Amino acid sequence: MRTVARAALLLLALASNGAPARADSVYRWVDAEGVIHISSEQPPRGVQAERINVGTATRKRAPAPSSSSTSPAQLAGRTEVLDSLRTRECVISLEALDRLTSGAQPTSSTEIRRLQQTAELNCSKNPARRREQEDMAARLRVANSPACTEARNQLAALLAPGSRAAREQVKAQQDFVDGHCTAPVR
Repeated sequence: MRTVARAALLLLALASNGAPARADSVYRWVDAEGVIHISSEQPPRGVQAERINVGTATRKRAPAPSSSSTSPAQLAGRTEVLDSLRTRECVISLEALDRLTSGAQPTSSTEIRRLQQTAELNCSKNPARRREQEDMAARLRVANSPACTEARNQLAALLAPGSRAAREQVKAQQDFVDGHCTAPVR
């Protein structure tokens, strides 16, 4: 699931090489304990990181702009990307924590601790926004559930060539999948 979520990123950047932080860049890295960090500040020296350029589709390294040349639009774009990436990591870690602590499968305390730290670093401190993130995690858990896998399979069977499913039945199944089985983050 993480691979699919990461594939949805618009830009995968090159590893950081100690260049100055840019106003149009955000960084994503995993520390030695597996905790995911997302920041507009570069990671510690020597840490492999993805650099995501905000507002530009190029990966070319350019000189860092002076603080006076950083436009409000660049700052707003960077903030929006940071918030989106943090929310994504928050939701994924909350969903995994819920799933792994449900007792359905064995897990290690190290993995639980890593997920808790990732959630702590990336989830909002604002109670209303945190509740939204927790709701998204619950929707993600449902979207990844066996019930939704079965619902998608039933829809595929209804849409298969030669199926004699009634239009209303197909629509009802599609509405269920759309309403309950669509992941809120990718």
